[in-house]
Amino acid sequence: MFFSATEYQSRQSKAARAVANQGLDAVLLFAPESHFWLCGYDTFGFALFQAMVLGADGRINLLTRTPDLRQAQQTSNLPDAAIHIWPDTEGVDPSAYLFDLVQSLGYHGKLGFEGQTVGLTYANGAAVADKFGPRLVPSDGLIRNLRQDKSEAELEMHRRAAALSDDALDAALETTHSGAFEGDILAAMQGAVFKGGGDYAGNEFIIGSGDRARLCRYASGRRHLDPQDQLTIEWSGAFARYHAAMMQTLIVGKASPEQANMNAVCKAALEACEAAIKPGRPMAEVYDAHADVFDKAGFGHARLQACGYGMGAIYNPIWVDFPMFYSGNPTIMRERQVFFLHMILMDDQSGHAMCVGHSVEVTANGAKRLSRHDPQLFEL
Repeated sequence: MFFSATEYQSRQSKAARAVANQGLDAVLLFAPESHFWLCGYDTFGFALFQAMVLGADGRINLLTRTPDLRQAQQTSNLPDAAIHIWPDTEGVDPSAYLFDLVQSLGYHGKLGFEGQTVGLTYANGAAVADKFGPRLVPSDGLIRNLRQDKSEAELEMHRRAAALSDDALDAALETTHSGAFEGDILAAMQGAVFKGGGDYAGNEFIIGSGDRARLCRYASGRRHLDPQDQLTIEWSGAFARYHAAMMQTLIVGKASPEQANMNAVCKAALEACEAAIKPGRPMAEVYDAHADVFDKAGFGHARLQACGYGMGAIYNPIWVDFPMFYSGNPTIMRERQVFFLHMILMDDQSGHAMCVGHSVEVTANGAKRLSRHDPQLFEL
């Protein structure tokens, strides 16, 4: 267990009050992030049907498969009596077992449920809806909102993740050069995280050179770097599932004047976004600050329509912990949140990519960088 019994008790009490305040008997939790935050349960078993039932009375019960029995026993603080198994047999309907469990717990009124999660497929969600009918009330924000306000212990996990991200960048800088193989760079970066005691991140580390430096997603295939090249990497250290993502375009050889200008503009946009992060202000203001810098510099055609998002203890397939910074987002920023800011220019006209990004903590005075690296133009 990564947190104290007192911390988990506090989380569970807050969550149970939130359930009661919404007039619910209980909430059906399918998001693995909710399970981990609430009681430490840590598994990729959410790829198949599992559900956690949190009652307004504070009771927590888990329904899962046999392979995750010991996973729950060893990673969570749930007692054995609260871990229930549905059988792997032909034609089995696990939603029926969930219905019977909820009924046996005495929750006969309204039920919240999480549907906006990779932990619940459409088919399984339809089966759950069929069993419970109109009693179900969408409650995706219930635990998610609680998770956004990090405790000091959680912030420390983010800081440790940021240190691992810095270690991975150091490894990339050491291994990036003319003729270097992308696979060796990736191995060094991921190895640095593991050597530091970290975890797999919530999605693959992203790497691309040449034309693929303008990709924002991981894709299969590796190449050796040319004497004059560009390499875009996006990665995150992860500690106890908590993330602190970073992004950087590295120049192999000498940066052209246009690349140097793009880097300077990215750094200016990053600083503008950091200045716009203030508790009590809407997230849209951060996006607007990013767009204003890029547009005035003549790169409106090369920027994206979002410039970052929340960080947390997140599971596959992506480490994005919503909400995101985009135009018009009214979500109010709060102290003790953690965000990843990414300034991305993908210029199809010139063929150049330039990206700068790191994670920040929201303090009473604004954004506090978690990385020990200052954004700069790396020429290797």
